Amino acid sequence: MKLGSVVRRHRGLTIGAAIVALLLLVGLGAVVYADRANTYDLDEERISFRDGAQRLDGVLAKPTRGRGPYGLVVLVHGDGPKNTTNDGFYRPQMEAYARAGYATLSWTKPGVDGAPGNWLDQSMEDRARETEAAIAWSRSRPDVDHARVGLWGASQAGWVLPKVAARTPDVRFLIAVSPAINWLRQGRYNLLAELRAEHASAERIETEVRRSDETRRLLQEGASHERYRAALGDAADMPADRWAFARRNFAADASADLAGVRVPVLLMLAGHDVNVDVAETEAEYRRLLGGRAELTVRHYPGAAHSMVEKDIEDSRIDTWFTAVFAPRDLFAAGYLGDQRRFLAGR
Repeated sequence: MKLGSVVRRHRGLTIGAAIVALLLLVGLGAVVYADRANTYDLDEERISFRDGAQRLDGVLAKPTRGRGPYGLVVLVHGDGPKNTTNDGFYRPQMEAYARAGYATLSWTKPGVDGAPGNWLDQSMEDRARETEAAIAWSRSRPDVDHARVGLWGASQAGWVLPKVAARTPDVRFLIAVSPAINWLRQGRYNLLAELRAEHASAERIETEVRRSDETRRLLQEGASHERYRAALGDAADMPADRWAFARRNFAADASADLAGVRVPVLLMLAGHDVNVDVAETEAEYRRLLGGRAELTVRHYPGAAHSMVEKDIEDSRIDTWFTAVFAPRDLFAAGYLGDQRRFLAGR
């Protein structure tokens, strides 16, 4: 082999090794940066409490500064199998609360991540009692200021928050994110909004509405899952436990409970919400709370139902990148700050 060939090969190996080393360094830097971006100024304590015979496992996240006692925000999940922090999605909010001098209490839904029970067996009344059990547990904590306890809830929690606030003196404020008023109206709005977003044909819209009407009729008649499947055939997309959940909750309406709320409410509404008719929600909150409760309404024009910026939510790559490297930037501008200011004013 000629000397020149050896030199060129050696040089090639050296350059290749340098590129590999550089890539490893960049990768290590990205890991370190992501770790720092997902480190929150919180003191998290694993806790458990009971709702009757049901054990619920959760976390109490406290500020790392100050000695307490701290105000408390009790988190009430929306729909779906949510764990304590909603896979970390709640932590930027929990940190914002801590900066306002508030601790956060949250728990894993029954049946999620190995927890006992099944959240699909719950009614909205069951979920309200569960939330009241969490508040009762907090009374045993000397590090909680019981004059500053409130609820945060998103989406489906809109049927839980007013129930608890209307009958529990401990609750001093509500933060309601993307809540609906009426279960059936919300479902119809969601169906039509998604079909329009997909630019569905008039024929398809008519077909889907007809199927929705049949599903409503079956729910109102208390039909079994077998009858539901026989009636809708391939369009029957709800498994048995989800059908039972819908049958248990389809008549939910927040109106009567909202009329009994007497504490300050922060209502947060998204501009691109295809799940909830935010115009109806705002109108009903204003009408039902009237002058009986202080109501603050905040709109986030760029946000989807989750309060994540729609442009980010529409892209899996952007969602992943932001969640890993800048999780606080997932949310609509002002969303975290508005909550922090609301709490500071309590």
